Amino acid sequence: MPKRTIHAATTAAALVCLSVFGTTTGSAASPLAPFAGPGPGPGPSGAPRFVSGPCPRPPEPIEALKSAKCGFLKVPENRARPGGRTIDLAVAVIPAVHPAKPAQDPVVFMAGGPGGDTFDDIPFLVESGLNKDRELIVMAQRGNLYDRPNLACPEIDRANGKAVGLRYGAQPAEQLMLKAVQECRDRLTADGVDLSAYNTTENAADFADLRTTLDIPRWNVYGYSYGSDLALTYLRLHPQGIRAMAIDSITPPREAVLPWGWSSAAEGIDTIFAACAAQPACKSRYPDLHRTLTQQVRKLEAHPLTLNVPPPGGGKPVKVVLDGGALLDLIVGFNVRPEHIPAALDELSNGNPERFAQARAAGSVQNVGAFAHGLTESVACSEWAPGYSEADVLKAGREAFPGWPDTVLAQVPQLPFQYDVCRIWNVPDRSSVQRVATVSPVPALVLSGTFDAKTGASWARGVARDLSRSTSVLIPGIGHWVVPQSPCAQQVLASFFAHPTAPDTGCVDDLEPKPFTITPK
Repeated sequence: MPKRTIHAATTAAALVCLSVFGTTTGSAASPLAPFAGPGPGPGPSGAPRFVSGPCPRPPEPIEALKSAKCGFLKVPENRARPGGRTIDLAVAVIPAVHPAKPAQDPVVFMAGGPGGDTFDDIPFLVESGLNKDRELIVMAQRGNLYDRPNLACPEIDRANGKAVGLRYGAQPAEQLMLKAVQECRDRLTADGVDLSAYNTTENAADFADLRTTLDIPRWNVYGYSYGSDLALTYLRLHPQGIRAMAIDSITPPREAVLPWGWSSAAEGIDTIFAACAAQPACKSRYPDLHRTLTQQVRKLEAHPLTLNVPPPGGGKPVKVVLDGGALLDLIVGFNVRPEHIPAALDELSNGNPERFAQARAAGSVQNVGAFAHGLTESVACSEWAPGYSEADVLKAGREAFPGWPDTVLAQVPQLPFQYDVCRIWNVPDRSSVQRVATVSPVPALVLSGTFDAKTGASWARGVARDLSRSTSVLIPGIGHWVVPQSPCAQQVLASFFAHPTAPDTGCVDDLEPKPFTITPK
């Protein structure tokens, strides 16, 4: 079937991801219940196998896990080193909601991040209908929460919590981060973790082993953000048994490099501002958002605001510093929701920084130990950083936002100090084996949101061109991770898995971004 592209609004955005729905922090910190799985931890490697066991017990219970079948996939930590140790990856098989007539081919989910708690995504997947008429299989990518080993870095979580009281890209924040990264690396390597083995190629092989060990002839793949990078790599290296693949908020393996973050941020912000200009009330109330943003970035970078602000969930006020880099990072991360960004910028320009300051204060509350920063750094430093330099990042920033201060443009949004971090993390360059296009006739659905400033629609086009039986769908007014935020996208995804070469995309035609917040003058 020929490729089809559904354009429901103006063209959109661009980049990679680290957070879900624009949040960079978790909810209030809480102790994490261990996955009380069977048997010992990592041991000598052998053939991959699945061992049944109890489901994880997260601090906030997940209803779908009550009826799930769980266990560990045991695989080699490093497949290039026969006879080395094995690692255990947490797996849950969630039954179909309609068990009388479940489809024979399940859906396997590939989460974003890399490093996010995959099991924490289950409620979003269930609410989006992923297991309505077929099983949903969830596996924590290697090093994630509930795996053994778990590559969490509580040192980095605590540093992130303190960093809200420092200038975003300045030396004190950098020193704080690099110290935390060094401490985490030292601890993980002392425990025998082979950091070079935590990469997308090994992740993809894990999913291939999961399908065969569970004796599943065919399945469907759904991945978002980094999970789309992983899904495309998986399809390229292990195409056997893939019936259909849906990718959401695309991170194209060939283009996923650090300077890419700047063009993505600019495109996403441009699209939000263009959508405001297309709504008469928003255009009249906020007539020149690009100018307002530039002015505020310059002003805050020259004269940062230091404020005491309670986090959004309540509690004691915390010190926050709001400078130009922090302002941009909050916008790219959607810590202020897109529909509120014009109002928040207008308020800021009139001396009221409350929306952005509260969003910055949210970062002081970290879910310590829940995020596998070790996987993040191993992927970023082996696959995204090599071949480029700090000078390349700055050049890309200047092209994306001409006239902005270099102190802002020197740091990739969402990934500050990444080259210095990578010098500490010290994993081999894998760019040549990872930056490869996936060319495939497997039916594919390529989903993008027009407001996504991390992984946007323009980068999805090249991916779709290489997938000869792909359907591209652009959802207006939606940011990162489209499906849980859009009932229409959920309908399209369900239709795609039912009819991979002819999904019903009709609901997209009449979609428009929701109205922007209009505040009184």
